[in-house]
Amino acid sequence: MELLGIVWNEVIIRPMVNVLMIFYYFFAMNMGWSIIIFTLLMKIVMIPLTLKQGRQMKAMAAVQPKILQLQERYKDDKAKVQQETLKMYRQSGVNPVGCLGPMILQMPIFIGLFWALRGLLAKTPEGLVKLSDLVYASIPYANFVVPVDSQFFWMDLGKIASQNTLPFLMPVLVGVSTWLMQKMSTTPVTTPQSASTNRMMLWMMPIMFGYFTLNFETGLALYWVMSNIAGIIIQGFITGWKPLYSVLQILRITKFTDSEEKIESHNNEFIDDEELQSDEKTTNRDRGEEYRRSRRDRSKRTGRGETRRRNKRNS
Repeated sequence: MELLGIVWNEVIIRPMVNVLMIFYYFFAMNMGWSIIIFTLLMKIVMIPLTLKQGRQMKAMAAVQPKILQLQERYKDDKAKVQQETLKMYRQSGVNPVGCLGPMILQMPIFIGLFWALRGLLAKTPEGLVKLSDLVYASIPYANFVVPVDSQFFWMDLGKIASQNTLPFLMPVLVGVSTWLMQKMSTTPVTTPQSASTNRMMLWMMPIMFGYFTLNFETGLALYWVMSNIAGIIIQGFITGWKPLYSVLQILRITKFTDSEEKIESHNNEFIDDEELQSDEKTTNRDRGEEYRRSRRDRSKRTGRGETRRRNKRNS
């Protein structure tokens, strides 16, 4: 176990610490930009694996109709379905596990970066001593960059997200970007059980990572957000943007529905105003007619009175 810890420290953590320190020195002493550049380089290095994942996803999508036919043909024999499905995968050169390659590879990087950032952003004397043990002696400018400035815009990358300014911003960004990444990289399924599992993972992973971000260093959250954004872009160029288009279409429909409701509400208000104005006009017209009628009646009565008075004088 101790040997495993030494290997982990020498193979994962120390290289990450020193690479980040080099980036920090050459990019304006800014750890935020160092993490972003490190993330983009890691995504570029993993492009061959991502390409392989994209080919596997396309191949799996191509054999889905045949697998559905197998399931219908052998619906009473599950063992036969599994046997024929594996046989078809082999014939088509499909490896279902290959679709998980980049995600599996990211986990050691994520865990290693967690410890690397904790070492790099140390502020206490004990932490700085540990950091000096992690830095390679061949890096001559290490003394000029320690201790590392952890400020990046309004965020302190060394603090956990819940203790930072705008504490829920990074967890929300992690959750949303993880959901979009899951949506872009979800593999095709052939059974209702698999579809149910995919739907559960689509929501469980973003919620889980978003919640964990509250208790992780903000620098780690920045890495995860940038990794997801870069992954979405790369995945879009490899396998297409159809999943993202479907999300945008849903948002557009929702927005359009809201707009329709607002327009309908406005039209109803306008109709109500017109009806009210019409009622007022009708009322005013009726009052005018009544006034003119009373004037005519008064005039008639006045005329009859004048006629009677003239008749009396003449008689």
